[in-house]
Amino acid sequence: MATSSYFAFLTALSVFAALFAIVYQAYLASNDLKRLTTILQNLKNLEHQYPVHRPRVAIGYGSCSDLYVKAVNFLNFSESLEKFLQQKTFNVDDITTEEDFLQSFAYYFQRGAAAERFTVNKELFQKLVNSAKKSSAAEPRWALGGNAPVIGSRLAAEGAEVLLGAKMSSKLKSHLRSDITLTGSLITDDDIHLILEYKTGDEWGTLRTPRANRYILHNDHHNPFLSSLEEFEQGLQEFNPHLFVVSGLQMMDNYVYEPGVRENLLEKVSNQMQSQSSDTLIHFEMASFVELELLELLLQHVVPYSDSIGMNEQELDNLRQVLETGKISLVADCNPRVAQSLDQARAVLRILNEDYFKNHVTDPSRRMLSRIHLHTLAFQAVLVVGGSKWNHTKNAAAKASLTAHRHVCASQIVNPDAAYRLLDDSFASSMQDGAIRIPFSDEDPVSCWNETLAISEQQHQLDVEICVAPVLICKVAKQTAGAGDNISGAGLILQI
Repeated sequence: MATSSYFAFLTALSVFAALFAIVYQAYLASNDLKRLTTILQNLKNLEHQYPVHRPRVAIGYGSCSDLYVKAVNFLNFSESLEKFLQQKTFNVDDITTEEDFLQSFAYYFQRGAAAERFTVNKELFQKLVNSAKKSSAAEPRWALGGNAPVIGSRLAAEGAEVLLGAKMSSKLKSHLRSDITLTGSLITDDDIHLILEYKTGDEWGTLRTPRANRYILHNDHHNPFLSSLEEFEQGLQEFNPHLFVVSGLQMMDNYVYEPGVRENLLEKVSNQMQSQSSDTLIHFEMASFVELELLELLLQHVVPYSDSIGMNEQELDNLRQVLETGKISLVADCNPRVAQSLDQARAVLRILNEDYFKNHVTDPSRRMLSRIHLHTLAFQAVLVVGGSKWNHTKNAAAKASLTAHRHVCASQIVNPDAAYRLLDDSFASSMQDGAIRIPFSDEDPVSCWNETLAISEQQHQLDVEICVAPVLICKVAKQTAGAGDNISGAGLILQI
């Protein structure tokens, strides 16, 4: 009898514990939802604090037609690929065969890293495109693509007057906003980018990805030659932009040119940048680069004449590695800590401005790097040098954060139920000993503070404002390609 009562008591206790756990989880979920709602409202308040006065923005170069597919439904995972992935080292960027392509995709997929790669094999690329178009399981869809058109479309939607340097077919142009001025002539065949998207936790064979992202493969023949460059120049002369955006140069990565052709093209880009008025701000949108020679050319011809650089965590790590070690970084932590990312951004800001102070007397066209915008899954970070022409850093970080959610969720409405936050309730400002901790506030969700950055060349110091905004991460990613372009455009519109 006593044993029966004992088991009855245990049963009742177990039921109570289960009910308590359910109620407690509901309580936590309710609190999380309340916090997210408060954070969202305060981010919106910052986003709409200042009006946009229709700035003129010129942006190049190029365009393409994007073909989106669901990666895990499109690709076949084989036993031979699984054996290959067990190797410790392998090349993932020289794509000439289908096996090369699958190995490259697998490398980035299992790390949740964004990648954009060129294949020299036109027949392979066309085969993949044809297969993608016919694959109902992969749910193929077409969209206007290319960094310049996507950034330009975002800026136009936010109120800017946009001059776009690109060539496209009449069919593709029909997808371009009517209020964007296209300088390039019409062509018959657009470059195509095959975009393989995947969600957090997607499984492909034995591989599982830690976050939503995309892998892009292309075989461009217009964009690597910046075919819109000359016609864009004609439009620029009368446009007198407030902002000039340079993008799409990753299309030159790994492309085989005749000797001197690529450097000559980048010299023309550099000349366009240097010909801009000192009142015109210049932003360079980084991308996924794997060829050291191209990055070195960019550091010679493009970066020194830029006021601002925009990039994600992979691109920031790559740029820092090249500047500090002269080596490429293929992949980085897909969800880095704030302190780590800020230290990398500081290093880039310091090294590039040391170069500026060293050379600007003999090369007066050089510009001080006065802005870095880092966009990651969990947060937006904007660093601005004091006394520069960039405005409203805190508001720009907030707008960039909201745009990240809207784009990835493919919805203009930010629903707290469809979001979660990864940014901690406090974070270190640096990995260095003695670094301050920055508290997070729901009522004031964009954390901003000022620092002094020492520049060794001639003992210069830069006052830097740093703002970090949490991203309300979309729980179910609808699209990841183009996120960085939309985020960068949204951040820029409030700062010019």
